[in-house]
Amino acid sequence: MVKQTVLLLSFIATVLIVILSANQSTGKNFGKISLPLGKVEVQSGGAGDWAKAKPNLPVKEGDIIRTLAKSRCEITLVGGGKVRIGENAELVLNAASVKPMEKNFNASLKKGNIWVSAKAAFGEKKNVSVRMPTAVAAIRGTKYRAKAGEDESEVLVYEGKVDVNAAKNVIEERQEKRKSFVPEGQPKFTLGPVTEIQAPTQVSGPYEVTLEEWITLAEGMQINVRKDGKYHMFEFDQGKDADLDFVKWNKELDSKE
Repeated sequence: MVKQTVLLLSFIATVLIVILSANQSTGKNFGKISLPLGKVEVQSGGAGDWAKAKPNLPVKEGDIIRTLAKSRCEITLVGGGKVRIGENAELVLNAASVKPMEKNFNASLKKGNIWVSAKAAFGEKKNVSVRMPTAVAAIRGTKYRAKAGEDESEVLVYEGKVDVNAAKNVIEERQEKRKSFVPEGQPKFTLGPVTEIQAPTQVSGPYEVTLEEWITLAEGMQINVRKDGKYHMFEFDQGKDADLDFVKWNKELDSKE
């Protein structure tokens, strides 16, 4: 009887270890692909073969989603909210932390366009952070569009406010360049703590200021951040922007929610 009990407990422990290992290997649930249009592919865990994305396919931390020409994809986040990418885009799902009244998502847009629509429920905190080659955009329950580029990234705010800063690699590269100009024997410059400042209406002249702190963009504002950290912020033409096919598609889907 004792031997049977020991064997049973050993079996249960083995099953639990297998389940926990499986959960750790697949990562936390990020959401699901709610609307794949055209050629949309997923690379599980960021490695191995690419598989065709199917409707309601769960996606997890570490997965990479890409769209080919004339293709689009909508991702429904755990707990609500949408992230949509346009054609020829690549999105890495970095991390998801989902709690009853606080939900945080972090993704990296390697290339292409992304639309984030993630309103927070009453009393809820919802943060969706998207990293691009030259900038980082973070929201807490609002709506914006971003475009990733190796030399320059763009962020346009449609609703609410968006916090933007230069990408970490851009900041670190700028710091290293500054250090190289410090005379030997002199104390080296170090960047102080990052603080949030309110965005001005417009920067006087394009790309004359280097982005070193988080700034907040209000509705109707656009910011372009170059790989050297310099940026240009201005009010974008909402009428002209509304004629873009990707924008029309997103607004139409948002209106149905």
